[in-house]
Amino acid sequence: MIRANDPSLTSWLTVAADSDFPIQNLPFGVFKTKGKAPRVCTALGDQIVDLLALHQLEYFFDLDIDASVFDNAYINDFMALGKEKNRAVRDRLSDLLRADSHFDAKDKAGAFMLNMSDVELMLPVKVGDYTDFYSSIEHATNLGCLFRDPENALLPNWRHIPVGYHGRASSIVVSGTPIHRPKGQQMPADATSPVYGPCKLLDFELEVAFVVGQATKLGESVSTANAEDHIFGLVLFNDWSARDIQKWEYVPLGPFLGKSFASTISPWVVTLDALEHFRVESPKQEPAVLPYLVSEGKRNIDINLEVIIETEKGEAKTVSESNFKYMYWNMSQQLAHHTVNGCNLNVGDMCASGTISGKEVGSYGSMLEITWKGTKPVTMPDGSERKFIKDGDSVVMKGFCKKDGLRIGFGETRGKVLPAV
Repeated sequence: MIRANDPSLTSWLTVAADSDFPIQNLPFGVFKTKGKAPRVCTALGDQIVDLLALHQLEYFFDLDIDASVFDNAYINDFMALGKEKNRAVRDRLSDLLRADSHFDAKDKAGAFMLNMSDVELMLPVKVGDYTDFYSSIEHATNLGCLFRDPENALLPNWRHIPVGYHGRASSIVVSGTPIHRPKGQQMPADATSPVYGPCKLLDFELEVAFVVGQATKLGESVSTANAEDHIFGLVLFNDWSARDIQKWEYVPLGPFLGKSFASTISPWVVTLDALEHFRVESPKQEPAVLPYLVSEGKRNIDINLEVIIETEKGEAKTVSESNFKYMYWNMSQQLAHHTVNGCNLNVGDMCASGTISGKEVGSYGSMLEITWKGTKPVTMPDGSERKFIKDGDSVVMKGFCKKDGLRIGFGETRGKVLPAV
């Protein structure tokens, strides 16, 4: 067992039973306060733990880590230290914060602990490259039924490769960042030529993304057996989509302006280590995949996911309850396929799962599916309807694992839609 994962541990800090951030989580992020530069932190309950302050208090004295790793606007340098050092820091944090700690951290908590509500959480990762996969068989089937032949919903390659495309890294933003409705070309159903203007069919996509923590060299490939050595942790990921722009532009080269205007992530990167207890078997893959994509062991993770739409007046409705365990192609297969051609990985690269949908309507991961292309609108608490997302709406995504009394969560990813500019 990873020491920091011990389910029997409690902290000297009181943590609510339904908190996403018990002592067994200890995710990594970046925060700033007025007058101070951003720096690396973890979370415990409703508190921020400043890792630079802990370093200055010499609690990491024996770990041989330079202060600059924590005096940093991103966690990239921390991830680049490697799994052994990453794990040692998380174990040390656990030792410092546990109820029976032999360290004196509790007495010095005022020097390194702040209320989460008093700080600004920043984009935790400097994302160099971003890949979006298309790995939920239920989602792919739904879209095939909506736009093609229901009898042949999946394209011939879908069960053989983890389909993906290279996305736009510069427009990945942290939770709380407002999103302007995108503009672009569309081809209305009754038109003979395209029109230009604000997107009318703005959608969310419920996704989970993994963050690359170890680089590879150009020409190298990573096996499914070794893939997790390169994955530091996971974030919640809302891949905003302009469906009308996307529909007109995507042939023949795929998504472009309909996807590149914004993606929103949660501010906390939950380590793969912290999720160890929640592993489950992947769905059976038929036909059998090629040898380089064969993965052994429990490679899927049981993460409960929720999507909420909030109106500008604060009325809210849950429109989706799904789960990351539904993924047909797992992260190890995605990363192995990504590198099989020799494509090199860099620390901070982000790979999103693609929309996560289950078999039932209540588990669909996009409004396109939930409303079945607008034919079955969602009724909000105020009586208004949603076929897609309106200006003033906020989309909130939440995620957590729960098993044997232990809960590990991601916080939330939130984005409010502002009118086009």
